[in-house]
Amino acid sequence: MSLPDKKTSKNAKDARLRATSKIWSLAVAMLAICIPLSAVTKSGPILPLAVVVGTTLGTASVWRGSTEELTTDSQKSDKIKQLEGRIADLETIITSEEINWRHSLEPSSKNAIFGKVASRVEERENQ
Repeated sequence: MSLPDKKTSKNAKDARLRATSKIWSLAVAMLAICIPLSAVTKSGPILPLAVVVGTTLGTASVWRGSTEELTTDSQKSDKIKQLEGRIADLETIITSEEINWRHSLEPSSKNAIFGKVASRVEERENQ
């Protein structure tokens, strides 16, 4: 597996940093609300701890998930080419089976139609 080029890596880091800054800015706002509420409701540090733990898990998932998604353009184009090849193979298989199916039906359907016509003609002649 090839290493991602610098441009892709830099864009991914920028996206991760933006997401992390948004997560933590919202967490600071939630802490500003939670800390006075926990003092008034006498719930203790449960709410602020929940905010910090949730924010930490969110940040970890952003940083961990983005490293798995880094692929180069050449890897993406190779996958697209493979998929296009598979689709072409499937189309070939389907059309060849359809042609064989039509050929197998044509003689029997013609015989059935001509057989009915011939039997009707014979019935009329016999009457």
